[in-house]
Amino acid sequence: MEKKKAAGMGESTGVSKSKAKREARRKQVRKEKREANAARITGMAVMAVIVLGILLVVGKQVYILAIRTTPGTDYSAALTDDGRIADADMAAMVNLADYKNIAVPEDEVAATAEEVEEEIGSTLESYKEMGTDEQMVIADGDEVNIDFVGTVDGVEFDGGNSGGAGYDLTIGSGTFVDDFEEQLIGHKPGDEVTVEVTFPDDYDEEMAGKDAVFAVTVNGIMVTPELTDAFVAENLVDTENVSTAAEYRAKVEDTFYQEHLKEYLTSYVLENSTVNTYPDKYVRATKSVMKNSDQNSGMEMEDEIAYEEELTQRAEEAVKEAMVYQAVFEDAGLSFDADAYYSEQVEAMGEEYAETYGAGYLAQGEIKQMAIDYLTGLYQ
Repeated sequence: MEKKKAAGMGESTGVSKSKAKREARRKQVRKEKREANAARITGMAVMAVIVLGILLVVGKQVYILAIRTTPGTDYSAALTDDGRIADADMAAMVNLADYKNIAVPEDEVAATAEEVEEEIGSTLESYKEMGTDEQMVIADGDEVNIDFVGTVDGVEFDGGNSGGAGYDLTIGSGTFVDDFEEQLIGHKPGDEVTVEVTFPDDYDEEMAGKDAVFAVTVNGIMVTPELTDAFVAENLVDTENVSTAAEYRAKVEDTFYQEHLKEYLTSYVLENSTVNTYPDKYVRATKSVMKNSDQNSGMEMEDEIAYEEELTQRAEEAVKEAMVYQAVFEDAGLSFDADAYYSEQVEAMGEEYAETYGAGYLAQGEIKQMAIDYLTGLYQ
């Protein structure tokens, strides 16, 4: 009995081990399946990322191809020969500012004293002459005309001789080395002056650090005339159509006033007009010409998407300007002979110029100018 029992117990123990092995095997199989599934899922995820990346790259390239502007040189594309934007109704596409009732701030458009004096000074400067009156004395800031011969140890050196041609020098400009210019202060036309200088150590290899002597002849001092009636009568009657100093000053003031007025009015109308709809064909044509110009100027276009967005913005600004001026032109009932104008441009600028830009582009320029002149004339 005990042997049976023992045997029975042995059997029972054997079955238990077998089951344990089978269970362990099932667990191993399940583990391997989980790992295989995980690997498969990971692989699918990686593949999905790769595919997504490819799609993004391909999609970006497709997008770039879709928005890429083709550079061109047809300035008159999408324009009619009389300078208008083709197939575009300005009355419907532009909300035009009330250009006939602009409150112009006089203080903003009036000429400033600084710009008037600068312009008059520039005119007078263009009529300056060399004075040789021996009573004149060189002062700091004066422009003088001199001749000179430079020597080192009594020997002339290259570039140290004016050759009697006369040299215009502004005292205090630092054009010459050391204190050359300052040594001329106090001298008069006709004076022979000995000027001693030392070339700086960083001068060219031949002259660096050397002492030099210049024999200088003061030929004269440049004199700028004053704005007087006599000066105007002698120099400005024909060119400026004025006869007195007061008339010339008034003309300068009015010139700046007109410039400021035009700038204010055109800026106001452009800023206060809005575009409802842009003419697509003309925008594309404008972008094409702009891109061609950018490429010719060597503009960097590394980020093509960003460039195209910026190009579109620039083109729309230019197109808006053209639309607004055309709207003013049409609203005011202005007109001109486009054929005759084109012929004038051919005669004035040459046939090649006219053909390069085309009749439409040239006529559009005239539309803009006529619109600006009309606008400015409303406030004069």
